[in-house]
Amino acid sequence: MSPSPFWSPRVHGLVPYVPGEQPRLANLVKLNTNENPYPPSPRVAAAIQAAVQQGLQLYPDPDSTLLRQAVAAHHGLAADQVFVGNGSDEVLAHAFFAFFQQRGAPLLLPDVTYSFYQVYCGLYGIPMEVVPLADGLRVDVEALVAPAGVEVAGVVIANPNAPTGIGLPLASIERLLQMHPGRVVLVDEAYVDFGGENAVGLVAQYPNLLVVHTLSKSRALAGLRVGVAFGQSPLIDALERVKNSFNSYPLDRLAQAGATAAYEDRAYFDEKRAAVMHSREGLSLQLEDLGFEVLPSQANFVFARHPSHDAAGLAARLRERGVLVRHFRQPRIAQYLRISIGTPQQCDALLQALSEILR
Repeated sequence: MSPSPFWSPRVHGLVPYVPGEQPRLANLVKLNTNENPYPPSPRVAAAIQAAVQQGLQLYPDPDSTLLRQAVAAHHGLAADQVFVGNGSDEVLAHAFFAFFQQRGAPLLLPDVTYSFYQVYCGLYGIPMEVVPLADGLRVDVEALVAPAGVEVAGVVIANPNAPTGIGLPLASIERLLQMHPGRVVLVDEAYVDFGGENAVGLVAQYPNLLVVHTLSKSRALAGLRVGVAFGQSPLIDALERVKNSFNSYPLDRLAQAGATAAYEDRAYFDEKRAAVMHSREGLSLQLEDLGFEVLPSQANFVFARHPSHDAAGLAARLRERGVLVRHFRQPRIAQYLRISIGTPQQCDALLQALSEILR
């Protein structure tokens, strides 16, 4: 579509995020957007139905009080150390606005990571300093420093990283916080519940730490849109100021009720994330048997390449067989496929299709 003369100047330069394909085709094996292959806790649907019965004619609680209390109790925090928003993407957007507009100072982030970070920088006019990953596509914490004489706006990393799935230990997160005591270090833990080390326990010790979670992955609520941030109360207050200057009611009654129920059902949460991790380990071994090189993953996906087959070609041929995986065209990772962990049956379908293609 051609630009419009009615656009604001900054809109012309925006490069929007491109979400994973959400096709409306029957009988697909959909392993391209890191959704949970299992449904959410049965308590979620019951809570949503109860919220409907209470009526939708009134506004929801603008502070999401019960949800924040449930999240805080789950993590051993106070409610004023918890922020909630309409999906973790909205939470991240508010954080970029609140903390990283520092008089032209660049934001530090890895070169291979969640691509929405660069989109937010474009949206808010935040300059970036992109730091290459080390060998093995691992985040190099010691390299996340500003060039000599340059002040930075902050640091953003995903841990485990996306799309690689590789996680950092807490000692590395602490090192990063100590390297930048005067700036916010944002740790996006969208996939941490699948084997990563959670940094929420460091909140009390580090006033510059903001941790962001999503309910889309481990709690199987991608369709409900709920995100969470953890930090000391001054950081949470900044997010509240931004939120209430943008949309005072980001979470509707149904989302608040469903998300609260999901946090309260700890047994179901543990059971399903364990099932995903078990399938991930099995899938990784079977992909290696087919000749793939698979990076070590602490997420609900694997990142793999085949030394003898082009990744884009493999993705296209899998799609012809009704199996969707994610291919990225970035130079350093153009030969990798990101494969979400499905049910055992979905993983078997993927492996069967790959076996046919590789033959």
